[in-house]
Amino acid sequence: MAVSGNLRQDLHGRGQRLTPQRQRVLDLFERMGAGHHLSAEDVHQQLLKADARVSLATVYRTLRLLSSMDLLHELELPEGSRRFELANAEDDEHHHLVCAVCGRTEEFESQAVLDAGASAAEIKGFTLLSSRLTVRGLCPSCAALQGGGSSES
Repeated sequence: MAVSGNLRQDLHGRGQRLTPQRQRVLDLFERMGAGHHLSAEDVHQQLLKADARVSLATVYRTLRLLSSMDLLHELELPEGSRRFELANAEDDEHHHLVCAVCGRTEEFESQAVLDAGASAAEIKGFTLLSSRLTVRGLCPSCAALQGGGSSES
């Protein structure tokens, strides 16, 4: 697998090695593919189901490391939790709808958001690196449970 070779080289360059646990975490994201947003706890549970012995602390460290290497993207949610997704250069400019109750995360694309980011950067003299928007709301299931979809204040 090409990513494993690159990962091994990148880790070696940082004075680290490709441990079985790091490989298992990356393999999990690669198997699931783009568009899946997992918390550290989700990753840990998936690995345990696959009989991979790895501690939750190791999962957290591995997710941070793989994010710093741009192999995973980290999505910081307003409530302080984090989800991770496989980095994909072709899908770098997407945005997220996040349910404030259950954490369900859906992706969407919007040229208007990209244009607004580019315009704001230009006005303020910034060099634009990326534009990402996280929209917080209630998914249809949670809205139904809360009485018809009224939004939170």
